[in-house]
Amino acid sequence: MADTHELILLLGRPASGKSETLDYLQRCDPAVRRARFRIGRLLTLDDFPLLWAWFEEDRLLEAMGEPRLHTTAGGYFSARHLWDVLIKRLCLAYDKLCAREPGLRDTTTVIIEFSRGTEHGGYAAALEALSEPVLQRAGALYVSVSFEESLRKNRRRFNASRPDSILEHGLPDDKLEKLYKFDDWNDLPRSDPGHLSIRGHRMPCVVFDNDDDVTTPRGDALGTRLEESLEKLWELRRT
Repeated sequence: MADTHELILLLGRPASGKSETLDYLQRCDPAVRRARFRIGRLLTLDDFPLLWAWFEEDRLLEAMGEPRLHTTAGGYFSARHLWDVLIKRLCLAYDKLCAREPGLRDTTTVIIEFSRGTEHGGYAAALEALSEPVLQRAGALYVSVSFEESLRKNRRRFNASRPDSILEHGLPDDKLEKLYKFDDWNDLPRSDPGHLSIRGHRMPCVVFDNDDDVTTPRGDALGTRLEESLEKLWELRRT
């Protein structure tokens, strides 16, 4: 039996600290990462590059005099179901990884990262859209921050010269408020305090409290809290 997590859903508001956590793990010595955090070879799947590509494609189409396919000129998705398409694209990417590398689950931890607000269906809709293989194998780590903290860090990290960057992208304040002010994590159905109930599956879940922002410095406080959270998720997987 592998001694590392197979698949983790890394969830939370924009700028909650998800990408900084991934950056921290990617920079860890592989042996330390495995021993301390139960993370093997690390592969990440993030929906941000997918949605950014849609916006870029639509701008190109508009410049050619053709209709936009996915987004409005105001910078929103043209239909709510497109949020679910992103989830299904992430699941498809995971399926491809497993098909190309049959031993993947024994050596590798895949982390799927995304944010969802209630305005576009919330985590309730996103988790319902997950594939069966993902539901069977995933645990969820939710990085918890208030909307005010999300707003503060979103402003702080935005680099106008790198709007497509994983670590430096951001949203205008009004768009962040419309899309992500309200979050349904605490309202999700649970079979018990440590497991979400999704289409008959019990998904282990742990909350990583980050309102004091241990992720930006990427120091010892982050390592300690992350170690505790991932160990708890590991234990829940086995209950």
